[in-house]
Amino acid sequence: MWPLRLHSPPRQYYFTAMSADQYPISAYTETLGLVYFPRMLSKIRFHATQSLHADFIENMGEGLDKRLCEYLRVSYDDLHAKTLAMKSDEDVLRAAFSTGRELNDTDKLIWNHYVTKLGWRDQVTESLANRKQSSGLQDRDDIVTMIEYFEYDEGRKS
Repeated sequence: MWPLRLHSPPRQYYFTAMSADQYPISAYTETLGLVYFPRMLSKIRFHATQSLHADFIENMGEGLDKRLCEYLRVSYDDLHAKTLAMKSDEDVLRAAFSTGRELNDTDKLIWNHYVTKLGWRDQVTESLANRKQSSGLQDRDDIVTMIEYFEYDEGRKS
C-alpha cells in the first residue's frame, strides 16, 4: 500500500568531522511520509561538516532540492538554515509546513509518485541516459528512474 512507511525513530544529527566523500542517504528514505526530503537534508548537513562528496556541492539547492522546496513553498535558504539549527528531519519538515504549506496525504502521494518515477519516459529521460553513460551504467536497462540511478551510482545497489 502506498505510501510506504519506513518505521524508524527520528534521525538526529550531530556534527563530527568526516572525510569529504560522503554520499547523501537514499532518496527512497521518508520523513513524515515524504520521500526524498531526508536526502536533501543529509546533503546540507554533510556539506556543513565538509564531508559531502564533491559531486553534489555545485548543485545544492537545484534539481530535486529546488523542486521539493517549491512544492513545499519554502525557500531553499530558509530550509538550509533550519536544517542546521534543528536536530531531526521531522522538526525541519514541520517547520517547513508552518512557513510554507502543510502537505496532506494526497499531496505526499503526488510528490512521492513524481519523484520515484522521474526519468521514466519524461523530460528527464535524456538526462538519466547521459548520467548512466558517464557512470558506466549505460547497459543497465533496469535503471529507469533517477532515484534508482542514485542507488547504483552511489553504491547502495550493484
